[in-house]
This record gives sequence, structure tokens and C-alpha cells, in this order.
Amino acid sequence: MIQRLVPLVPAMLAAGCRLVGVAPPPEAAVPGAPPRSAEVRALWVVRTTLVDADSLRAMVRRADGAGFNALMIQVRGRGDAYYRSRWEPPPDALQGRIRDFDPLALVIREAHARGLRIHAWVNTHLVTDLDRLPADANHLYHARPDLLAVPRPLARELFGRDPQDPGYREALVRYARGNREHVEGLYTIPSHPEVKEHVYSIWMDILERYDVDGLHFDYVRLPGRDYDYSRFALERFRGWVEPRLEAGRRAELEEAYARDPLAYADGLPELWDAFRREEITELVERIYYGVKKRKPRVVVSAAVFANAEDAYRSRFQDWREWLRQRILDVVVPMAYTPDSELFRRQVADAVRAAARVQVWAGIGAYQNTVEGTVEKIDIARALGANGIALFSYDWAVRPGDGNPEGRYLFEVARDAFGARRR
Repeated sequence: MIQRLVPLVPAMLAAGCRLVGVAPPPEAAVPGAPPRSAEVRALWVVRTTLVDADSLRAMVRRADGAGFNALMIQVRGRGDAYYRSRWEPPPDALQGRIRDFDPLALVIREAHARGLRIHAWVNTHLVTDLDRLPADANHLYHARPDLLAVPRPLARELFGRDPQDPGYREALVRYARGNREHVEGLYTIPSHPEVKEHVYSIWMDILERYDVDGLHFDYVRLPGRDYDYSRFALERFRGWVEPRLEAGRRAELEEAYARDPLAYADGLPELWDAFRREEITELVERIYYGVKKRKPRVVVSAAVFANAEDAYRSRFQDWREWLRQRILDVVVPMAYTPDSELFRRQVADAVRAAARVQVWAGIGAYQNTVEGTVEKIDIARALGANGIALFSYDWAVRPGDGNPEGRYLFEVARDAFGARRR
């Protein structure tokens, strides 16, 4: 469980440094992905579908019948495991059942029998919801609150406070609930070596024990510019930036830091942003090469904010740099909008940036009519994207607003795939 974060493995941490001199794989398209001429038709499948064996089997049948060929299965939702994990507890819905029912193993077996590829979807830094906090005492929220990211308005208050004090977590939750427009829950500290080690271990655990075709990053970012002002990050930044400063400037900031823990972050805003960005990129790089060393043909993909400038400046998710470094096989811009022209611009930007990396255009089904989604699939094709990913299966088959009979998925498939269906 999460307590196993504490003893760090020096050799593994050493592997987390920047891998200078390691060449990216040759252009042979994306190892493990279909040829560039084959359209990827993917579905994001949210974790709620994974709690029942019958719903999983029905999902695979429906996806196959509708002509989809890839499933991104959410196996780490909020710091929990919808599979038999060495590192994290199961969600409440699977407590006491995980020994007899392994959702990831079942979906791999069912999907591979039908020729569908399975990508294990791993939420990286988001580890709680806001309305239902984790109950399991082994969950990171309870066991390691010192690894939770902190917003700037709480930075001075929490800097000297014991994270094990219940009021520490309560303050984080209260702030997040008051800022729901951009904060979905509590996040972990991207710069903390134990967080990086933990996430890396999760990926390698899945990779080594399950026959996945791909692994998929999500929430590999911070929620906004107001995060992460945790004590750990502020102190790590201080050590990171000091060698870059002239002696006079360093002395000035040290004097200010003795009075205000935000002195370095506020005094060096561009370097503070660069530091937060680099720490996130470092994890992506380490995981990419860790995957390729073990199973070169497993596809590494990432769901990213489609507005690349916003991702870069406000989320510290520098996915254009990830493409430049070729530390992803596939980028999936979440171009969730009913506006077809905005969708066109965002997907076109990703295609231009991708070069020899594949682009699967992310479409927010819940924001679009059937006709709107089909139009966006056609736009993605015309722009040269290698495929599309629909968010989400669960919404597209559930009767409700915009989908009164639950037929949305099949109507999209009928109109968008038709004769192209394999």
C-alpha cells in the first residue's frame, strides 16, 4: 500500500534524472500501434464501468459492434487501483472483491479475443474527488498528506504546519471546493521524488503484470497556476535555482526568504514556472524510457489540454516539448468543444507539432450532438490525425440529456465509420 512509498530505491531514483544521450526510437511509426494507414477509433472508459464483470463484458461487445478498435480503460482513478495493485488500495466499490475479480485482467481477455487494443489509463497527480473523500486508511490522502500539492493562498499558513494535523487536509479540501471551476480534487506534488517514484512504480507494475497494448497518461499536470506551493516544492525550488543566481541576488533572496517562504517563487516567477514545468516533464521522460526498456512495443500516450499555450503557462504541461523530445508515442489533445472551428484549430496545432508522433483527436461527446461528433471525426481525418478518441463510452451509452435512448455511441459509429469499419 501507500506506506511502501517511504523506502526509496536509490537506483530507481537515479534513473529518474534526465536521460542525456538516450536516442528516441527510430521512425518506424509507433511501436505497437496500428500502421499509419489504419484509423485508430478509441473510447475512454471511465472507472465506473469497471466495478461489474457483466458491464465490462457488455462494454467490450458494444465497442466492438460499433467499430471501435481501442479502449482506454481508467485503472487508476483517484489514487486507487481497478486491478490487483502492489502499491495502492482498491476503490470502495471493489473492497473485498479484488482477489476474485480483476477488472483489468478481464477486460484485456475479453478485448483481445475480439481484436481490440487495451490502453491502461492512469490518472497521474489527481488523487481525490471533492465530494467523496477516500475512506481507506491506506490511501495517500490519509497516509501521506505531506505529498499533497498546496495552493498559493494557503502556502504561508501551511508552510510550518504538520501535514498529519487533520486541519492541514481540511484546509486543502476547503480551498479546492471553493475553486471548482479549475480544481477537480487534491493533487500530489510533482517535484517530490517519492511521488515520482510511486507513479513510476504503478506504471511498471501494470506493464510487467498485464498484457496491455498501451499505457495512457492523464492529469499529468497541475490544476492551475496557483499550485504547487507546498513546503517541499518551495524548498526544492530554492535549491534548484540557487546555483543559477549571482551571489548578490542570492544573498538578497536569502534575506527575504528568512521572512517569507514565497520569496524565491515570487522573486523569480519565470524560473519558478520553468521549475514546475521541468518536474512534470521529468516524470513523463522517465516513464517513457522505463516502458520502452521493458516492452518496446507498448504505446505510451497522453491526454493533454488542447490549448497548448494554456497547458504550458497555466498547467505546466509542456506537451509540445514532449513531442519535440519524442517521449510520447501518441498525443491525445482533449479538444472538447461543440465549436467545430475551434476543434479544427486545436487539432491542427497538435498535428503540426507532432511530427513523427501520432495524434488521436479527443472529442467530448457529452458536448456534441451525434452530428457534431461525426463532423469532428471528419475534420480530424481531413487534418491528418491518426485517429480519434471519444469521451466517453459511459456517457455515450447511458440514457440522459443529449442521449435520451442511450443510442449515441451506435449512431456516431453508423454515420462516422460505416464502410470504414473493420
